Amino acid sequence: MKKFAQILTKIIDFFHRPFDKWISEQLFRYAACGGGNLVLDWLLYFLIYNFVIGHENVSIQFSVFSIPFEQVITPHIATLCIVFPITLLTGFWLQKYVTFTQSNLHGARQLLRYILVVVINLAVNYYGLKLCVEIWGWYPTPSKMLITIVTVIISYFCQKYYTFRKN
Repeated sequence: MKKFAQILTKIIDFFHRPFDKWISEQLFRYAACGGGNLVLDWLLYFLIYNFVIGHENVSIQFSVFSIPFEQVITPHIATLCIVFPITLLTGFWLQKYVTFTQSNLHGARQLLRYILVVVINLAVNYYGLKLCVEIWGWYPTPSKMLITIVTVIISYFCQKYYTFRKN
C-alpha cells in the first residue's frame, strides 16, 4: 500500500507543478486527496441513498436484556451511517501516506486523533442534514454537498495542526 501511496503522490505532485507559486505542495496534496475522497463520499452517498436504501426509512430491531427495541432511521441518515466508515478509512490512509507524511506521531495516535476530528465532522454532517432536509425541506444530496464544504475547511486545519502535526 505504501508503494501505491508513493505513486499517487508522484501523480499529484506532477499536477501541482503549474500551481507551485500559488499553493503549497502540502495544501495541494490535501486538496487532491480530500477531493478524491469527497467525490467517493458523494458518489457512494448518491448510489446507496438511491439504489440500496431506496428512499425508505430503515428499521433496526434489537434487544437489551431481552427487552425488544426498534429504531427507525431516516434514509438520508442511514446512508450517512453506511458511507461514513468507508470514507473514514480511505481519508485517513490518504492523509497519512500522501498529505501529512512528515508527522512523527505514532500511527495509532494519529488514527485516534483523526477519528476525533471526523466524529466532530460527523456531528456537523448529522445536524446539518437534519436541519437542511427535515426542517428546511432541501434535497438530501445537495444538502450533503453543502455541509461537506463546511467540514472540509474545519478538517484541514484540525488535521494539519492536531492530527498530523510535527512534534
